Amino acid sequence: MNINLSKKNAVVCGSTRGIGKAAALELAANGANVTLLSRNEIMLKGVIKELSNDGSQKHGFIAVDFSHPQKLKEKIKRFAGNNPPVHILVNNTGGPKPGEIVNADISEFRMAFEQHLICNHILVQALIPGMKKEKYGRIINIISTSVKEPIDRLGVSNTIRAAVASWAKTLSFELGSYGITVNNVLPGSTKTDRLTSIIESVSKTYGISVKDAEKDWLSKVPAARFGEPGELAGVIAFLASPASSYINGVSLAVDGGRTRSI
Repeated sequence: MNINLSKKNAVVCGSTRGIGKAAALELAANGANVTLLSRNEIMLKGVIKELSNDGSQKHGFIAVDFSHPQKLKEKIKRFAGNNPPVHILVNNTGGPKPGEIVNADISEFRMAFEQHLICNHILVQALIPGMKKEKYGRIINIISTSVKEPIDRLGVSNTIRAAVASWAKTLSFELGSYGITVNNVLPGSTKTDRLTSIIESVSKTYGISVKDAEKDWLSKVPAARFGEPGELAGVIAFLASPASSYINGVSLAVDGGRTRSI
């Protein structure tokens, strides 16, 4: 199986922690040149030092906040114009805050839509010309299992994640003939700051201890444990590789079996 990513250039969003960081580490370990994208420049510089490098790899970063789509557009266009084509784009950003949808302010939907779908679209539009030129592209969106089954108390997230999944599926139809695939990875309960915040929200809402809230959340996972970011990263690396060339338009749950839909 060919999962060698040497001479492939990747941009990984939200890459200073959690799944994004694990993905960046895994892509670099498989030979890719990785450009990290996140808002915290100090943390970006720290992660750069952790990336594997065989001496021929070139890693870098772009510091930008997804709360400012226009800034992102300016920076990614500049990057695309001054660097070799990008072959792999991992779209990943933190999810909206937990809460019931009936209580969500309209501004929460607007902000989440911009940070997820609009920013993803800006990145894709800037990087697709290079992928077409190389006849190789892998667009991988880190979303959520909520696109298959909405999750309680994640009202805004359920709504926006579903929009991103539909956007990605449509994109897969349009780009497949250019050697570009568009796939979604749907993390389940993975050991990240996001999971911690969700469990804490459940604890406060139902007046139970964090330990009990965590136990309840875990009881729904057939694997009887939470996932590790590295386990998601392995799937991302496969989808980024030549071995996945005939997989397109798929939403793949990586959740220990928690999602009940087929």
